Amino acid sequence: MQFLIGVGAVLLGYFLGSIPFGVLIVKLKTGKDLRTVESGRTGGTNAARAAGFGAGLLTALTDILKGATAVWIVRAIDPTNNLIHILAPIGAILGHNYSLFLIERNENGKLKFRGGAGGAPALGGAMGLWWPMFPIAFGLGALIWFSIGIASLTTMAIGLVLIIVFAIQASIGNLPSIYIWYGIVAESLLIWALRPNIKKLLAGNERVIGMSLNGWLRARKAAKEQTDK
Repeated sequence: MQFLIGVGAVLLGYFLGSIPFGVLIVKLKTGKDLRTVESGRTGGTNAARAAGFGAGLLTALTDILKGATAVWIVRAIDPTNNLIHILAPIGAILGHNYSLFLIERNENGKLKFRGGAGGAPALGGAMGLWWPMFPIAFGLGALIWFSIGIASLTTMAIGLVLIIVFAIQASIGNLPSIYIWYGIVAESLLIWALRPNIKKLLAGNERVIGMSLNGWLRARKAAKEQTDK
């Protein structure tokens, strides 16, 4: 019975996570298919590239709510079962990254699931487990996003913050230690989804967001070099 409950929690989270809010928001605002823009991912950063900062922020917030809602629903069903409390948002991350509603066939005829990298639903799941995580991780993520301007680095940093904060809170008895495993699994899923970006980071050619401090400094440097020619 416990196994079936756990499977049900993952499936519930997967369904919620699969809802492609970024695709819907960008389509409504611009008529574009987000999957054809830049990285092709469906998260907030790519939505911002396709339809502006407002669309990106709205996408990020709705994706955060997917992870949080998964926790809130299973917690309402069973307030004491910490295992299903972490399985549901893990399902939401999987659904976001491999959406049930964005299945395609590649050039070889094989099925391909499209989606995002999972940072927003991972944060949402953590917020559902313990609401103070939102200002902590979201604030740090915003700081990295607007300063360094590398979305993949921001996403992985958020996952690392979840592990550290949950570990600290569990060590002082404020939260169940199983929440640490949520952070570890979430970060593992984020790293797996970001494998191509990690290769670009190591090669030094990962995208830098134009509206970040790093992006502004790079653009200013490029403009100066162009002027000096």
